[in-house]
Amino acid sequence: MIRRPPIPRPEDFTGPAHSAPVAARLGLWLGVAFGLCFLTGLISHAIQHPPGWFGWPSRPVNLYRITQGVHVLSGIAAIPLLLAKLWSVYPRLFARPPLRRPGRLVGHGLERVSILVLVCAAFFELVTGVFNVAQAYPWRFFFPAAHHAVGWLAAGALLVHVGVKLPLIRTALATRIGQAPVPGRRAFLRTAAGSTGVAVLAAAGVTVPWLRHVSALAWRSATGPQGVPVNRTASAAGIAVPADWRLEVVWAGGRRGFGLAELAALPQRTGRLPIACVEGWSATADWTGVPVADLLAAAGAPTDRPVRVGSLEEAGLYARSVLPAWHVTDPLTLLALRVNGEVLHPDHGYPCRIIAPSRPGVLQTKWVTRLEVAG
Repeated sequence: MIRRPPIPRPEDFTGPAHSAPVAARLGLWLGVAFGLCFLTGLISHAIQHPPGWFGWPSRPVNLYRITQGVHVLSGIAAIPLLLAKLWSVYPRLFARPPLRRPGRLVGHGLERVSILVLVCAAFFELVTGVFNVAQAYPWRFFFPAAHHAVGWLAAGALLVHVGVKLPLIRTALATRIGQAPVPGRRAFLRTAAGSTGVAVLAAAGVTVPWLRHVSALAWRSATGPQGVPVNRTASAAGIAVPADWRLEVVWAGGRRGFGLAELAALPQRTGRLPIACVEGWSATADWTGVPVADLLAAAGAPTDRPVRVGSLEEAGLYARSVLPAWHVTDPLTLLALRVNGEVLHPDHGYPCRIIAPSRPGVLQTKWVTRLEVAG
């Protein structure tokens, strides 16, 4: 007769990683990473889809670059931490349900469901986030909307899990790792922390310029036309600049057109500003053009209102954007004509583009053809 091996119990796993003090510390680190990722993700979402009460400042100019860099790097840090955490606690999967105690059985079931939701949501966020930074989308759903929705699901499940386990977490965190007779626990935590540090360092160069040459997985760098990366090329956007192109400035009761030569003849300003993309990469360049507020004043339009920006691109998701009033009035918000001393390459938005401080790259509209001042 073939004997089936007995189903193990949690106490049968005696490895150094399988202990409450180790799991609690990993959970604390993972919670910090998830918290940073969630909050900075909400900021990015609110900037792109601002509710009426939300306002995002234009200074410091690197503010969005920092928050989005933190978002991506904290998500990367969460990957090895999540794997280490799951390895630490997986013996709990073999805990027997309290069948003879209906009240506790319901609680046990709800706890298991919340953990399942948390793990699935966490993996969804991290896996789709990695695909997003690689600009690969092997799915049919709209990534930003799905990523935002599941982020709330993960945050809610995490709060439920922490609330249920809080007494155990407090006790475990109060227990010194060295007090236990099982060796290897400190080594496991050091390995988890070291792996996390290596993962972050390998990718940090996309947003920290001085780490660019040591980050093996820096998926974007200063490559691209004129030393600045490009997500969407003029060819992909179907851009054909007409020979008689003119920029239209429109406001309630007025309209004025500017040819490229007229724009170049206006007083120019150069600003050293970053392009910071939602995928986490960023690059700094010297942009030269006409401050938007000065351009509106030259046209005779109001200069203290939001401005709707239109592009020659017709079908893109980000072919239109809105400059809030506080960005319009910032002298570093430019209708850029040149980058790094050269006329804009078509992939960078020739004949002109918006470049504003502390804005997501997807809102730095290229191939601009119309500025409409809100009434």
